[in-house]
Amino acid sequence: MKTVAAMLIAVTLAAAVASAQRRGGRFGYQRIPENPAYDGAFQFCRIAFRNAPNGDGGGWFVDWPRADENLTFRLSELTTTTVSLGSGGPRAYNHSVLNLTDVLTLSKCPFTMLTEPGGAYFDQAEAQGLREYLQRGGFLWADDFWGEYAWEHWVGELRKALPPGEFTIADVPLDHPIFHMLYDVHELPQIPSIGFWVGTGGATSERGRDSAVPHARAAFDANGHMLVFMTHNTDFGDAFEREGDMREYFNVFASRGYAVGINVILYAMTH
Repeated sequence: MKTVAAMLIAVTLAAAVASAQRRGGRFGYQRIPENPAYDGAFQFCRIAFRNAPNGDGGGWFVDWPRADENLTFRLSELTTTTVSLGSGGPRAYNHSVLNLTDVLTLSKCPFTMLTEPGGAYFDQAEAQGLREYLQRGGFLWADDFWGEYAWEHWVGELRKALPPGEFTIADVPLDHPIFHMLYDVHELPQIPSIGFWVGTGGATSERGRDSAVPHARAAFDANGHMLVFMTHNTDFGDAFEREGDMREYFNVFASRGYAVGINVILYAMTH
């Protein structure tokens, strides 16, 4: 058992180191699966994107599909929201992966999520699609990017859709309604990937001093309406995805992660 545990720690530590050094990447889409039919119920919608060669992120598919399914399950369990069910069993929740240029389908998603935004690249059509989606009432949550380089890269891509002068980016205070929809959140948790947490013996800042403080920020329109919620230096997706993988990780991070996740979805669908 000690040998197995040592091997597990070594493997996860190696994965954590690779994750912490993942600047750059392939410029192209991973294969996007066929989406289930829209049935009027809530579906978790994930944004697919190409990775920029000079970006800092693993790709749109990080935490997919388990984070999408698990957060939908908890939404159905903890609220009265009607969610879309597939035919694969009691927890086979429908979820979709969408391109930003698919504005018609995006318009059916009041909530979307984009992971690893520090590696994203938007061309002119994608930026225009994101802007149209948000101005029509859509809501985007960008999560899981670490350090100042990743933040600056993401802001550069986001500004293609939401230019300064028209849209502002600011910190979201903990007394904002988004943190008090169903649960009262009084501290933004720093959630590391499970590999990093195990491999480092319980550390939470994946880039050391460069990512020591987690941030909740948002992009607002001229009327103060929140369009994009951004959680920087923290990884809520792993709190959702890794449910059932490791009891110790679940005990530390799942409840805090789901409290924010449920609040964000409820805010997106009611504002």
